[in-house]
Amino acid sequence: MGKDGAKAKGKEASGKGKQAGGGGGADKGGAADKGKGKKESKSDGLGTCTYVKARHILAEKQGKIQEAYKKLQEGWLDSGDKVPPAEFAKLAAEYSECPSGKKGGDLGWFPRGKMAGPFQEVAFNTPVGTLSAPFKSTHGYHIILVEGRKN
Repeated sequence: MGKDGAKAKGKEASGKGKQAGGGGGADKGGAADKGKGKKESKSDGLGTCTYVKARHILAEKQGKIQEAYKKLQEGWLDSGDKVPPAEFAKLAAEYSECPSGKKGGDLGWFPRGKMAGPFQEVAFNTPVGTLSAPFKSTHGYHIILVEGRKN
């Protein structure tokens, strides 16, 4: 599996290079990427996985995404709890302006390199089971709930 994993990582090196090291020499393939990921966060798998499973809420206006985030804070985050995916899905159906909102914001599994800029960066650096802070992309304002990661 090691050689196959290195080949797959080599194909997606451009996305990973931006993520792991800010450009530079990480675009040469799997070996360079592995070294960068190890020094950053070996124990939690952040920045080193190949796929992420996530849900999101997308809104055109910052006020709307802040309102959704406030509901999540008041319901779970303020008390130190994690947001249950089913509850996040209800808010996504109510607030999200993305077609995925009808599916509770479910984006399924996606590989590194599929999502654009800030969205990919946040998704691949948010720990499993946690919620991102609201952030802006070219599509609008987002909140991401990461449900899983794998290589």
